[in-house]
Amino acid sequence: MTEHGVDLDDRFRTEIAALTSSPSRPAEEPIDPGGLVTGAGCLELFESQATSRQLDLAARRLGSARRGYYSIGSSGHEGNAAVAAALRATDPALLHYRSGAFFVHRARQVPGLDPIRDVLLGVVAAVADPISGGRHKVFGSKPAGVIPQTSTIASQLPRAVGLGFAIGRAARLGVTSEWPTDAVVLCSFGDASANHSTATGAINTAIHTAHQGIPMPVLFVCEDNGIGISVPTPPDWIEHAYGLRPGLEYFCADGWDALDALTTAKAAAEWVRENRKPAFLRLRTVRLMGHAGSDVESAYRRPADIAADLQRDPVTETARLLVTIGVATPDEVIERYEDIRTRVTATAESVWREAKLTSAAAVMAPLAPSHPEQVRADVLRGTPDASARHDATNQAAAVVDSMTLAQAVNHTLGTLLARDRDVLVFGEDVGRKGGVYGVTKGLQKTFGARRVFDTLLDEQSVLGTALGTALAGLVPIPEIQYLAYLHNAADQLRGEAATLQFFSHGQYRNPMVIRIAGYAYQKGFGGHFHNDNSIAALRDIPGIILASPSRADDAAAMLRTCVSAARVDGRVCVFLEPIALYHTHDLHRPGDDAWLAAPTADHVEIGRARVYGYGYGTDLTIVSFANGVPMSLRVAQRLSERGISTRVLDLRWLAPLPLEDLLHHARATGRVLVVDETRRSGGVSESVCAALIDDGFDGRLARVTSEDSFIPLGPAAETVLLDEDRIEAAAGKLLAEP
Repeated sequence: MTEHGVDLDDRFRTEIAALTSSPSRPAEEPIDPGGLVTGAGCLELFESQATSRQLDLAARRLGSARRGYYSIGSSGHEGNAAVAAALRATDPALLHYRSGAFFVHRARQVPGLDPIRDVLLGVVAAVADPISGGRHKVFGSKPAGVIPQTSTIASQLPRAVGLGFAIGRAARLGVTSEWPTDAVVLCSFGDASANHSTATGAINTAIHTAHQGIPMPVLFVCEDNGIGISVPTPPDWIEHAYGLRPGLEYFCADGWDALDALTTAKAAAEWVRENRKPAFLRLRTVRLMGHAGSDVESAYRRPADIAADLQRDPVTETARLLVTIGVATPDEVIERYEDIRTRVTATAESVWREAKLTSAAAVMAPLAPSHPEQVRADVLRGTPDASARHDATNQAAAVVDSMTLAQAVNHTLGTLLARDRDVLVFGEDVGRKGGVYGVTKGLQKTFGARRVFDTLLDEQSVLGTALGTALAGLVPIPEIQYLAYLHNAADQLRGEAATLQFFSHGQYRNPMVIRIAGYAYQKGFGGHFHNDNSIAALRDIPGIILASPSRADDAAAMLRTCVSAARVDGRVCVFLEPIALYHTHDLHRPGDDAWLAAPTADHVEIGRARVYGYGYGTDLTIVSFANGVPMSLRVAQRLSERGISTRVLDLRWLAPLPLEDLLHHARATGRVLVVDETRRSGGVSESVCAALIDDGFDGRLARVTSEDSFIPLGPAAETVLLDEDRIEAAAGKLLAEP
């Protein structure tokens, strides 16, 4: 029953026992005269391959006994150990879920690591698992430079490209990074993943970046086993798609041929290290024992094809090579194999008894680290170098007593860039043009293209650059040009950024602040794609901070707080900027300049709201955010003319919600109207109302929202968006209730 792996051991013993010993030779000698591969190197490779094979079999036995959990095996892919042998232990690695032998070989290169125990602790979801702490079975190790990845298809490639971009840049900016300046970034993935838009976009970004003369030392390794779960990949497809791509050096090797794999992998790694350009290594592999533990591949594969793959078993073929070249006898190879099997089996028997996570608090501990006093200290430390003063939208930086929200963001970015050399600002059109709305105007001229730069028009690449630069010790502030543009790249936030601390138990971090121009109410421009009010996809991502300022002073202080939370706690922050308020001057009447403010260097604690009030509001509390705040303030003034005392609470933070302030101001009046410019279904008001009810608020509660609709072009937008008349009518209805 090959599918369950019970005969792989027997087949290996039978195949190797049938071999005839060759004349012995010193293991230190090159296999080929003048070659780089020695018998000792092949012996080390075999031990890593055999260890990975036995880990696969142990994982399946643990699963069958209900002592372990779902895992995807690496059997047939053990040739990837050759890639680990070709690299240094200080080269960052982002691995395919079948790169088990790579992980074993890399871990064996680092003193003190035990890949057998480490992998099996992950299989049984033990708290002692050194990478994820029992949260998931992933290949990862901080000492070995293996960055844990989720199994989302190809999602690690944009991050790998971003890290390749960042390694040299961090050094040139004088920022300390854990990666050597000559490091090569290794990124492995499957042949099915190579067709995913995330992969093709990331590889295109790597080529495009290198084409401009920017270092991009990334080695893409496609472990091509010819099948994606049950869907075949044409045998010549990977070479057809990537073999003749200008700007992408191409290598190909048979993973079951240790000599070919080692020689080719070393050539590929050395080429990338020397040229600082991307390369693509197609490592031909086979898949043994099906896709995963529960997969029965005979349901969709022909017996002849399964049998053909067994003939190219890399563990058997490497053992055959050792005997053929005289480095070991058949008995010695089998003895080594059995010794590995015994150690893996004994370890598997011990680790399943290890403690598991038993509380929600323990599970969630790495999601949202919080050190508010340290964040506050980082916000308030230091001042910009006078020599690096920034011209804020053509006004002297010293004139900061009356700014719009856009000017305040611009000014604050300038002060942060001047103060901290680890800060980067980038995105589509942010450099030369200064952004669609001028929010980054002048920053590139002042701070240079190394720190403020334009990216490709590809949101996955923008966020991948942020993910990679964050791993290199920098604090990236990427811009997504419009909220609607985020959704095709949301997995880079949800599946990559938000999960890294979770799956690495806080050992790896993604410090970043993603600026997004969003919401609606633009006049004369756009329609849905430039007036998107859907933020539900952001609000339910565990651990991220979602900031949404409405005024210049809050925008400045909250942006500084987000950057410090990223730097201190490694937090992923999304900074939602209301487009319609970017250049707003007035609040109640034309020319009153009441919506201008001074962008001071204050600190706004995460999860604390801001209250406005006419008489500090004793009759009604209006809860809102972003565009809803000035609308609510105008309604509050009209209500005050009727003798109704209203306070307006600006949430400011949509995740985490300011629960303490929300409940306090709700109870102060006993009547709450939630004014929500987003949609009724999946909008912010749902969580606000639920939070009040959950915390025992027993007063009057109502909400008023925009419609469950996309936003049309022109005046038709007014039919689906929340407006002041509806806010006032809802307030009147709520106040009329006994």
